[in-house]
Amino acid sequence: MLESLLHGLLGPFESVDAFVEAGGWVLPWIFLSGLVMWTLIVERWWYFRFGFRREREAMAHAWARRTDHKSWHARQIRRMLISRANARLVGSQPLIRVIVPLAPLLGLLGTVTGMLEVFDAMSALGYADARTMSDGVSHAMIATLAGLAVSLSGIFFVGRFQTISRVETELFADALKY
Repeated sequence: MLESLLHGLLGPFESVDAFVEAGGWVLPWIFLSGLVMWTLIVERWWYFRFGFRREREAMAHAWARRTDHKSWHARQIRRMLISRANARLVGSQPLIRVIVPLAPLLGLLGTVTGMLEVFDAMSALGYADARTMSDGVSHAMIATLAGLAVSLSGIFFVGRFQTISRVETELFADALKY
């Protein structure tokens, strides 16, 4: 009973471990990049949903409390508030934009190392052994698949977050009336 329960709980971890082992040494790096990317995506989503609203209201309230909205000084303060809002909206987006193309490149690195295994085995044996070749090709394809999966899972959010940042910055600028 306890053994079947333990096997049921550890089953997914065993299959992930087998997948990582089949994909070669580059797969943990691809998984790590995916974990970092998704952590940043969740953080940005949380900030857009909850954090920015409070900050936007506080900055708009600070602008509304000012008596002077027309002078050069006031316009510079308004520009500073808009710039600060934009910087906070953009936040960790540049790092997400780096990880999205990095994951397929790590997959390509795994592909190259898998193919090098194939060629190394062929040169060591002096002929093409199908079993050895299939193992290297399997490493190559699994790494490529994992890199593309990580990248494709985050590419939507890159565009979406850029649009949200741009629109929210424009709306905030419009809210700060002269």
